[in-house]
Amino acid sequence: MTKIAIVTDSSACIPSNLLTKYHISVAPLLLLWDNNHFEDGIDIQPVDFYAKLKASKSFPTTSQATVSKFTDIYSDLLNQGFEILTIVISSKLSGTLDSATQAARAFPDARIELIDSLTTSVPLQYLVLKAARAAKEGASIEECRSLVETAVSKIKVFFAVDTLTYLHKGGRINSASRFLGTALDLKPILELSDGKIEALEKVRTSKKAQARLLELIEKDLGDNCTPDFIGVISADADTASDTLLTQLRSRFNPVEFMVATLSPVLGAHTGPGTVGIAYLKT
Repeated sequence: MTKIAIVTDSSACIPSNLLTKYHISVAPLLLLWDNNHFEDGIDIQPVDFYAKLKASKSFPTTSQATVSKFTDIYSDLLNQGFEILTIVISSKLSGTLDSATQAARAFPDARIELIDSLTTSVPLQYLVLKAARAAKEGASIEECRSLVETAVSKIKVFFAVDTLTYLHKGGRINSASRFLGTALDLKPILELSDGKIEALEKVRTSKKAQARLLELIEKDLGDNCTPDFIGVISADADTASDTLLTQLRSRFNPVEFMVATLSPVLGAHTGPGTVGIAYLKT
């Protein structure tokens, strides 16, 4: 039976025990801050990053995972006899897919498949684990790819940020730019749609933003719907994410609940206080 390995990037924020269990390899995105280079999730962890971010007067910048990192991962896996399925952060948010593509060209005779997830964070984690679990159960690389590509089009992500400052500075704001210059207490509700961040609306307080996130998912899912997964995302907003999770558990019964803190590279663009909900409507 052909062995299949899954490769992703650090924005998926997959727990280390699951990386080992499902033979998942991770290429770290890069964080550049005060003349220092950090590998996302390796040299800097979320708890340390958000503490530094709130205290710092400077803003970090970010960079895609490198071609050389993917090349090293591919070389190691191919030497072990694996076929490789790579699933990475949306190409509209990062150049990581380009790095993976360039690295794959160094192995023209190898079976290396690449998928643009059009998402990141918890939904990317969900896609990677979906493929990895299928591979572990004996699915072919074609079957794993089909499972992921079918799910990509069904995933939805809504989130609220405490401020648009970080998205604006990071150039990831797109249509949300129309919210700039509004009253400081307004909290934007955003959507990750077709791989990019789009503005939906704005509300007055963080509590209203969290309530609106629940309303959006309830309106979309309707009654008697069993989502394949629901994920809660937060950036240094544990209390808010815990509240959201409790409310979601009382309203829905998905096949799987997932919770994750935004990795430092993602947090550099959203800022602390961000909360969100991701789900797949079956």
